[in-house]
Amino acid sequence: MSIPESSRGSDELIAYVANRIGFIELNRPKALNALSLDMMRAMHAALDQWREDPDVLAVVVRSTSERAFCAGGDIRYLYESFRRGDGDAVDTFFIDEYRLDHAIFTYTKPYIAFMNGIVMGGGMGISQGAHRTGGLRVVTSTTRMAMPETRIGLFPDVGAGWFLARTPGAIGRYLAVTGETIGPADALYAGLADAWLPDEAIPALIDRLKTQSFEQGADVVAAVLHEAQSHKIVPTPDTSPLADARTSIDRHFALPDLVQIIQSLDREGDCTYADWAEQTGAVLRERSPLSMAVALEVVTRAEGTMAECLRRDLDLTRSSFERGDAPEGIRARIIDKDNKPQWRFARIEDVTRADVEKMFDSPWPANEHPLRDLQG
Repeated sequence: MSIPESSRGSDELIAYVANRIGFIELNRPKALNALSLDMMRAMHAALDQWREDPDVLAVVVRSTSERAFCAGGDIRYLYESFRRGDGDAVDTFFIDEYRLDHAIFTYTKPYIAFMNGIVMGGGMGISQGAHRTGGLRVVTSTTRMAMPETRIGLFPDVGAGWFLARTPGAIGRYLAVTGETIGPADALYAGLADAWLPDEAIPALIDRLKTQSFEQGADVVAAVLHEAQSHKIVPTPDTSPLADARTSIDRHFALPDLVQIIQSLDREGDCTYADWAEQTGAVLRERSPLSMAVALEVVTRAEGTMAECLRRDLDLTRSSFERGDAPEGIRARIIDKDNKPQWRFARIEDVTRADVEKMFDSPWPANEHPLRDLQG
């Protein structure tokens, strides 16, 4: 194995170049690699440094932990900052996170993410953009993927709405609203992953990437794909649980609003799907009604550019903390763990269209928006 040619970073994130590949290793295992501000800034700095460096052909992002690629952003930090009245700290965190996500989405070299274990929230933000770079989103035997924000009074942010809106049928709407966790075959079926590898095959592949000769970034991608093609995933994507539920997902979640969705689930008459509909309805009734309505709208509005989606996400983080359910959801699920959130609206039927529209109001004029310079 070659010795890294250069190295930088902190204990939580290690970035180095080896064999003309930039390696980023997430190294905060006790927090399941939840992204801190320092981690995001170090990662962004490395990507900026390598973007124009002719001696870096591609970027590989991976975790040093077997349990998680990245469980999301540092929610506890955000909650504590908000509680002490430091709204600027909350804004700064999301601004830096979304700038990083956009940098990945628009990266000019192949970006390859090895998405083992837990991949949720912010973990999706630093991996999904790989698909747009000519790189790869590689899921593994242990991948457990979700955008579970409606459970804590938030919404699928980090630009995930852009990707969810481009999944087959109503899958994106279903995943955004329920926050349900999917496995590797599901992710491939939904178009949220590009390749699969068993976890045990990855260390040897990383070693080969550090020694094999490459002339261009596409060669690095080809090496990963060649390894993936030698392994067969079971179940196959077209027989995955998500594929099995597709008929019901499309029947219910293609409906225009939450009230119609929950009513449709309640009256599911097909015995084949009755249990699934009952279980899904029960999930919706424990999530934040306002957050679910916002999540549905996030996917509906995601037809524009990623930059537009991220600007909208930033607006929504402000409203979610200031007049939404985020502080209460985080308190109930993460801090106190009593699992008894007192949502702003008790029932799905209580949320009006006006309530949802108001959440999308931006606190900044367009010419002063913190992400106004993002393009594409």
